[in-house]
Amino acid sequence: MSDQRLVDLLGRSGPWTCAYADGPGVLPQVEEEALRRSVRERLAQAGAPPEDAEAIESALESRNGLPSPSARVVLARTGVVELDEGFIGARIGPERMAHGPVPSILPLLRHLSATTRYLVVETSRDGADIRLETSGHGRSDDHTEIEGDTVDITKVQAGGMAHAKYHRYAENVWKHNQDDVASAVSALIREQHPAFVAIAGDVRARQLLGEALTDTERALVVEVDAHTRADGADSAELDAALADAIRERMSAAIGEVRDRAAVDSGSGGAEGIADVVAALQQARVETLLLDARMLDDERTLLALDGPPWLAADESERLGTTVLATVSVAEALARAAVLTDARVLIEEEETVADDAPRDDRPVREPVAALRWADDADASDQA
Repeated sequence: MSDQRLVDLLGRSGPWTCAYADGPGVLPQVEEEALRRSVRERLAQAGAPPEDAEAIESALESRNGLPSPSARVVLARTGVVELDEGFIGARIGPERMAHGPVPSILPLLRHLSATTRYLVVETSRDGADIRLETSGHGRSDDHTEIEGDTVDITKVQAGGMAHAKYHRYAENVWKHNQDDVASAVSALIREQHPAFVAIAGDVRARQLLGEALTDTERALVVEVDAHTRADGADSAELDAALADAIRERMSAAIGEVRDRAAVDSGSGGAEGIADVVAALQQARVETLLLDARMLDDERTLLALDGPPWLAADESERLGTTVLATVSVAEALARAAVLTDARVLIEEEETVADDAPRDDRPVREPVAALRWADDADASDQA
């Protein structure tokens, strides 16, 4: 979903009913119905009005085209579903059912934080399939098929001068086809700004495509040594490469926030609840980083109906109305979205199923700022 759509949603008055649950599964119909009834009953226990609980139950009944497992975030208000987002893969954390003056957006942000937009190019000597993907969506945002020249595309063993002639001709056909592929890839890079470009397919076609791209474009390339465009090809290698690339870029984004927050003795960032709250109140936060464990933190802040959007106590509300007392993580995330900041959530490292959970403390929130502390001083000088 777009950032502006979420901002618009947060600007609407409550109360809100929120459900974070599993998407449609493969269980028998009677068991799936029982799970949906359970969601409705738990929403009622959380204080949701019947019309909201019924609207969410009805939304969960409709299949959204995602394979199982999937996760679903549904927000309702006055009996109307205002948001219904599905994501491929299992839930990230426990189910959550809530009702209150402000919507619970952390389950949604947790999934959005992990999404990455990228290009997949499956190429061969006669063309390519190009897909613009967003991780977790289960569908292509855009699909382009390049059908190149296939006349005399295969090198032949003619012998002598004829062999060299046919060899050069086939190479020229391949190169022309990959030039067309490169033009389409370049246009998508300029327009869509993907995090990376995964290129799979025939070895020679990948080489020619790489040569046709600029240095800047090649820096985005993740090459996959698999001919996935061939009939009956297995996509396992490509899928694994995509998963690795997504994890690497998420890790790099988190590292960048921490690095920026620490530069110049920390003047470019804020760390800790008090400092991050102050930065959000001034709309200085560019990217907010939250530890996933903070989602269970029992500390609270005040959610306000206008700027500065959050407060530690009544003295900081600056003429606004307190909508609710909410968890620290919800308050910080809400204020970040409303001030056009990016929200990243640092998930736990994957461990074996039987391994004990690391008993570490919750990491304090960190923010990379739009301008440093010393900028204020220089402006006033």
